Amino acid sequence: MRAFFLLISFCQLAFAQTNTMMTPAYLKPGDTIAIVAPAGIIKNKASIHEAAALAKSWGLEVVLGKHIFDAYHHFSATDDHRLLDFQTALDQPNIKAIWCARGGYGTVRIIDDIDFSSFKKTPKWIIGYSDITVLHNAVHNLGVETLHAMMPVNMEFSESSRRQSVATFKKALFGEKLNYEIPSSSYNKTGNCKGVLVGGNLTLLENLLGSSSSISTAGKILFFEEIGEYKYHIDRLIRALDRNGYFTNCKGLLIGGMSHIKKNNPPFGQNIEELILAITETYNFPIAFDFPAGHDPENNALIFGRTVEMEISSTSTKINFTK
Repeated sequence: MRAFFLLISFCQLAFAQTNTMMTPAYLKPGDTIAIVAPAGIIKNKASIHEAAALAKSWGLEVVLGKHIFDAYHHFSATDDHRLLDFQTALDQPNIKAIWCARGGYGTVRIIDDIDFSSFKKTPKWIIGYSDITVLHNAVHNLGVETLHAMMPVNMEFSESSRRQSVATFKKALFGEKLNYEIPSSSYNKTGNCKGVLVGGNLTLLENLLGSSSSISTAGKILFFEEIGEYKYHIDRLIRALDRNGYFTNCKGLLIGGMSHIKKNNPPFGQNIEELILAITETYNFPIAFDFPAGHDPENNALIFGRTVEMEISSTSTKINFTK
């Protein structure tokens, strides 16, 4: 039976690589959004209620996962209960989007037991980042777009610091076109490229290698971000991706926040930009650093599975979503 599901997964991977990605229906006032916690423990319940209030201010109805506050050791609830909450939200036809409460760790423990049958018939937005990369990649292989954006836990940031995160999340969720222009890093590798945007958290991308949830980056633009790692570990993660062919036919790289990097002792000898450039020096695709998405308060929304045009010059980086 396990082999059967792996075969289905690989067939879905081939579908995602050769067909147009499906776009879930954009939300409108009166629609329902579910907040569930498929990974880490919810330490601040107030942030969940503040996020629900935010969604309600947009005219949405909000339901919370039954087990969102169970607090089972490291996790928000037991594996079975986290799976149940996510599966329930996935299967309820009135729920139009699933907003993951936080990352941390735990989604990979339930991914193989999620039944996407109803989701494939009527896709809905899956929203989050960090550990939610597991869901982004699995859903990408089903041929459906997902939303890399702020989570309810980010309501803990000050209102002013999260303003851009909230604004771009709302735009993406309600179907307004996303376009970005940021100042260029001196480390950027200039050039233009076009491709489907994929990616997520660097640790999770490496963790999924060799599984049915790993993605193909052929002909695509890869985004990644990271938090709280040593430089040698980031070097190791990216080299693992390289050795598994992640960059062979990649169209470009978009590097998000590389936050709270730990100091090596002895010093690593390169900064983050230098080590990324060293690993990818044999490839000729453009690379943009410092895109504000990831674990920092400014976490601009990105639509994974959507085609983007990236223009990187000596003065600016422009990222335009095609629809």
